[in-house]
Amino acid sequence: MCTRFFGQKRTFSKFLQISSQVKEALANGEGVVALESTVITHGLPYPHNLSTAKSLEQKVRSSGSHPATIALFDGKIHVGLDDEKLEKLASSKTAVKVSTRDIAKTLIRKEVGGTTVASTMKIAHAAGISVFATGGIGGVHRGADQTFDISADLQELSKTPVCVVCSGVKSILDIPKTVEYLETHSVNCVVYGIQNDFPSFFTQKSGSRAQFSTEKLEEVVQLLKTSKSLGLPYGTILACPIPEKYAADGDVIQKAIDQAVREAIEQKIASQSVTPFILSRVNELTQGASMKTNIALLENNASIAGRLATELVHRRPITVTHSQPSTSSPRKPKVVSIGAAIVDFEAITTEYLK
Repeated sequence: MCTRFFGQKRTFSKFLQISSQVKEALANGEGVVALESTVITHGLPYPHNLSTAKSLEQKVRSSGSHPATIALFDGKIHVGLDDEKLEKLASSKTAVKVSTRDIAKTLIRKEVGGTTVASTMKIAHAAGISVFATGGIGGVHRGADQTFDISADLQELSKTPVCVVCSGVKSILDIPKTVEYLETHSVNCVVYGIQNDFPSFFTQKSGSRAQFSTEKLEEVVQLLKTSKSLGLPYGTILACPIPEKYAADGDVIQKAIDQAVREAIEQKIASQSVTPFILSRVNELTQGASMKTNIALLENNASIAGRLATELVHRRPITVTHSQPSTSSPRKPKVVSIGAAIVDFEAITTEYLK
């Protein structure tokens, strides 16, 4: 697994531009949370997208970790954006949506690119970031048995060991088939809450069961560390139900989604036109309430991801037992290397060798 990580990092190194803040946080063993950028380029209108992007970064910081918003500019992959780059991304009218397959194309054309769940996972892993916060992941589309429309997010989750903190899958998708797909491809799927009921983005329950549920982030950390120790290459989903205070709004939005889906079928809207139509129609039907709730979901997930990243890098202090020094001539102190192929840190003991 370490060999795979280093190989991918070397492959990406020519294009990665990791900000000094993120680079320093990673070097110091501090928590870092990756944030996608399609929510900025394609998910929310300006200037709501800019204020939301800044709010998500602040939520991560308030939870004890460092944010690393990821986007593509001028033929480079940027991990960690300053205010100038956030403004450029949010105000761009030509930004393209970048899934994993689009990374190379966007780089050679030097386009402004907003990263999806799939590409953000890939880039985060290459940069050494293990936790990623988003709204909802893509999944199996309704009618996929006819269209074969399955999000690349699911493929990336099956082969990239990053924990994605989200609110489940977007409710316009086929949730039972998506959960089944995740199970088939060995993706850890955990509900962060009391009940094991996979959330449906705007609503707390979908009726589908995840792998298990837990209220303890410590248990999620154990899962991630054990999976890494076993050399398992699969991703993990931490599905966070919508906060209770927004649950009622979520139910109203879900009814609007159901109506929009029916209208799309009646109007024979298909393929890539389906999702934009439904999202636009839902925003009309709810008079903008869906955007407000969407932002609340994003902020909740960013806060949880920040706490998880902090827990994940937590180290127990080393206890040094002091003994009486030998009367013989002291030798050079021992150097203890703690870690595997990646050296987490080094400590020089104060003990003398006997």
